[in-house]
Amino acid sequence: MAQQAREERTVLESITTLGEAGKKAPKMEGLPTGIDGLDQLFFTTSIQRKKVVRKSLGGLPRYSVFNITGVSDTGKSLMVEQFSAFQASQDRRVAFVTVETPAEFVAVALKERAKAMALDEKKADENIVIIDAASHRVLREDYLALLDTLAHVIRNYKTEAVVIDSITGLYENREMQARTIVRPFYNFLKKWHQTALMVAQKRSSHEEFSPEAAGGYAVSHMVDGTMVLFKQTIDSTYKERMYGLPLGEMIRLFRIDGCRMCGHDTSTHLLEITDLGLVKIGPTLLELKNQGR
Repeated sequence: MAQQAREERTVLESITTLGEAGKKAPKMEGLPTGIDGLDQLFFTTSIQRKKVVRKSLGGLPRYSVFNITGVSDTGKSLMVEQFSAFQASQDRRVAFVTVETPAEFVAVALKERAKAMALDEKKADENIVIIDAASHRVLREDYLALLDTLAHVIRNYKTEAVVIDSITGLYENREMQARTIVRPFYNFLKKWHQTALMVAQKRSSHEEFSPEAAGGYAVSHMVDGTMVLFKQTIDSTYKERMYGLPLGEMIRLFRIDGCRMCGHDTSTHLLEITDLGLVKIGPTLLELKNQGR
């Protein structure tokens, strides 16, 4: 049987020049995170006297969508809670989608983060809107229902940022569907001009200091960038010398593993969780070595 000729389907609406697309693009600017040591790790460039000049963005690129990935107990949830509390203190509303923990327990954690940062707790109460997917199975199992609910919150509360803790909780035990879930969320968040952080859990079998999350490497490739959190036990003399810590101690590390929207620091940094439960990004490993630690 002769093969039928394929009907041509040219989508003219998809074609634009860089100049025309640029007219619709938002201004490149930073959104301060409230996380000590993080904001200066993103930068933009300009041309001055025919030379490329690097300038700190002073925060996450606004309207970016980032994965924060790592194994358990590396500080991922603390980081997004800290980010949310800080945005609220600046009168920016945040939609906080909790997939793992019921809303009332997330509320306790967010209030603790606000107090530890010496922020106005009342502003956190007013400006953080929690969507409790942990307690409502339909939101976990029907991502379209969750997107509809999130759209309702964005429209009615005028949010500027979204946190999802965790995106991997939406495809538990069905990781083959990861791409079909992460992609719609990414497109949705870009459409609504939200700056977003999505926690992506790692399995213990994954390479720990890689961008891979549950669902594989392809998940991290769909977002604008990935922050990798990692912990390591000092269990050899080699690590003792490398990190300047005694055997048995634990060290946490942090790296930005790509950002499509702007330049970023590519070094591996120390990550500290204070006794108040706050995340801080510390010096690079090279800086530590030069300090003789």
